[in-house]
Amino acid sequence: MQDHRKLKAFQLADDFVLAVYKETRSFPAHERFGLTSQLRRAAVSVPGNIVEGCGRDGLKDYVRFLEIAFASLRESGYYIGLSQRLGYFKDGGAETLLDQYDQCAKVLSGLITSLRKRT
Repeated sequence: MQDHRKLKAFQLADDFVLAVYKETRSFPAHERFGLTSQLRRAAVSVPGNIVEGCGRDGLKDYVRFLEIAFASLRESGYYIGLSQRLGYFKDGGAETLLDQYDQCAKVLSGLITSLRKRT
């Protein structure tokens, strides 16, 4: 079992979730159960799946949950882009989130790649 708190991928994903929640506070009220909720759920799923993967015994399961986390991150990226095109972000919020998204994707992808080589 891996301690998720020591993983850079988890730390970045956790920071990403906090930023998503902060930035989506200003989204329109009519999106509360729509795009706001979808983006938040996808973002929360990233560190959630990293944590769940770290709790698994086998390397294959661990990698599978990291892949699910990566897919949720990609989903989040789409929702950020869509929200940006709809004009929902204020003061460069989308750029900040997209920078965090890129950094998280790079580290998570690297972790997955290195673990796949061990299987």
